[in-house]
Amino acid sequence: MGYRAAMTNEMIELPVRRLGLAEPGDTILTRSTAVEAPVSVEVGGIGYAVMMATPADLEDYAVGFALGEGLVETADQIKRIDAHPIEGGWALRIWLPPNRSDIALERARKRVSESSCGLCGIENIEEVLRPLPPVAARIATDRNAIAAALAALRDHQPLGRATGAVHAAAFCSPGGDILCAREDVGRHNALDKLVGALARASIDAATGFILLSARCSYELVEKTVRAGCPMLVTISAPTSLAAERAVKAGLTLVALARPDSALIVSDPHGMIA
Repeated sequence: MGYRAAMTNEMIELPVRRLGLAEPGDTILTRSTAVEAPVSVEVGGIGYAVMMATPADLEDYAVGFALGEGLVETADQIKRIDAHPIEGGWALRIWLPPNRSDIALERARKRVSESSCGLCGIENIEEVLRPLPPVAARIATDRNAIAAALAALRDHQPLGRATGAVHAAAFCSPGGDILCAREDVGRHNALDKLVGALARASIDAATGFILLSARCSYELVEKTVRAGCPMLVTISAPTSLAAERAVKAGLTLVALARPDSALIVSDPHGMIA
């Protein structure tokens, strides 16, 4: 058995043998499998990072990545985005004006000086724990809206339904309608793609809430806050740092959101009726 040619940038058909365990009998079949590939992110011609991602919606990803990294403040500060396949993966090139390129160069230098774990050293710890901008936006929503968004999420996960191997990030109206969604093998990438898609469509993240099909780590809280979104809902549990950062930033955080219940970790402004 071997790999077949990729159907799309999102998935391939993989020959597998189903092994009977509780049920007797083996079967040869094909399985839709999510594509995971190295994506080399370059900013202004400088190597910035290599991310493992699903190479689809890469323009959205580039915008969301640049916003999340603080390389730009608005999407229109990006001059050009180039995305194309290279040997072994994909190249994603982001072009910025000179004043923003200088910021990218300085951050790239810091990245090079970091160890492989990415978070070693006092300076890096201070960078991780730097204060987040306080959440200024407010929405009025309720449990029915959360339930409606959860019920609709599967309809916005075509790659997830086909492969069972990717995360989804969705932007929802206060009433629970899903307005935009993106998928990726990486939960951070899915959120970056969503933030980028919203920015490119001129949809203000302050006007609704984000729903994630993932464990709530501190990076996802930070990306939500930096996007200006006032509320994050995740289907899995938060880490201690994610909860702490949400509380300090004034982000409404709902975790372990399931059809029967959810946990309000933080709701400092009483946005959930």
